[in-house]
Amino acid sequence: MADQEVNSTYSFEVQSYVHVVEFCPFEQSSQLVAYGGNNRVSVAKCVFPEEDKELGDLEYEHLRDFHHGTRVDAIAWSPQTNINTLPRVVRFCTAGSDRKIRIFSSDLKEKDSIQVLEGHTDYVNDVVFEPTNGEQVASVSDDHTCRVWDLDGTQKAVMPLKGQGVSVRWHPEDPGKLMVAEKTGIIRFYDIITCQPIMSLDCGHAPLTSADWCRTDPLTVGAVAGSDWFMWDVTRSSRPEDRRQVHPEGAKNFRWCRVSEKLFATCGRPGNQVKVFHKGHHQTPVSSSMMVQGGLSWHARLPVCAVGGDRVVHMWLAEL
Repeated sequence: MADQEVNSTYSFEVQSYVHVVEFCPFEQSSQLVAYGGNNRVSVAKCVFPEEDKELGDLEYEHLRDFHHGTRVDAIAWSPQTNINTLPRVVRFCTAGSDRKIRIFSSDLKEKDSIQVLEGHTDYVNDVVFEPTNGEQVASVSDDHTCRVWDLDGTQKAVMPLKGQGVSVRWHPEDPGKLMVAEKTGIIRFYDIITCQPIMSLDCGHAPLTSADWCRTDPLTVGAVAGSDWFMWDVTRSSRPEDRRQVHPEGAKNFRWCRVSEKLFATCGRPGNQVKVFHKGHHQTPVSSSMMVQGGLSWHARLPVCAVGGDRVVHMWLAEL
């Protein structure tokens, strides 16, 4: 049965094409969203009717633009971000098409700073902050390395990979563990102290383009490779326990919902499809095609999934 097209529940217009969009995953600043295009990163505040019953629609407030100077390929938020205290702190990092990582810090008034991290010799595909105190950043690249950095730009570790690194995730509860997904179809878990792999998963398929660690169930990992999504229970086997064809001409992104281990989203071709799945059911609560598509992110406290488009960010509210 064909998936039924579902229009986005909410949207807001922006100035240019959106390559990547990222909700802040930390509860104290869950209303923040960052999105990036060809030469800037923007930060906005979104309040949904599901959070404030007095609202009839999405309340969107643009907060700040940051000059980037190159295409934004990935965005990650720091847990040090907090807009509920004074001075306000907004901190996030980006991967740029110039192979550099930038850490942006701002009080959303007069004080902005940028720290540039240099060392990767090919495209940087993903970045992530250590989720408990935000004092380190991890990155993966086409240069077959995963690197861990201090905020001042010092490289703390370089882990050689067997293939191009496509996704990196810190363990949701244990800052001593790091997950790295390679284009070859292998997902490895590293001890951050020894920088040695402690276990691995194999989807048996390539190219793997995206993987994610489930925040609400850290024993569950998902990924997309080729045209399929794959799912693992890491306590059972290195082989996936479930898989399904989802995008016949190639899947691109995989993201778990941050409030339920039952929901996840994928993006891929033909066209620029976005699909939301309910684990354990064959139904697809959301399926939508757009002219262009960039990025994929879930809200920290709501089952709301966001995707960038051509001068617009679309968001879908999924049923739990």
